Amino acid sequence: MHHIGLESISLQGDGCHTRLKLKRDLVNSRGDIHGGALMSALDFTLSVVARAHDPLNVGAATIDMSTHFYAPAAADIDVFAVCKRRGKRIAFCEGEVKDAEGNVLAVARAVFKLVPRAP
Repeated sequence: MHHIGLESISLQGDGCHTRLKLKRDLVNSRGDIHGGALMSALDFTLSVVARAHDPLNVGAATIDMSTHFYAPAAADIDVFAVCKRRGKRIAFCEGEVKDAEGNVLAVARAVFKLVPRAP
């Protein structure tokens, strides 16, 4: 996430907030943040809440993720994610990409396999 410049803003309980700034390396031919960059930001932010209950000992592997784009991301964006349900080995998470005015630009749902981290 360092490569795309995703910044961690907060992690509280089962909610996570990250920020992605518009930068030249991330834009498409129209000057909007590329959908792949948005999906990477969503995947990372959703995976954080999937393992938020034990972040030092549990990793998360994406099993499935669906993303829907509503509008272009023409400026800095914020990603908000929540874990809707977590079992011993599977977590279900949802997230939104919003602009500075609070408009929802994209949404995603993802399922993660929770795996023990190597010591």
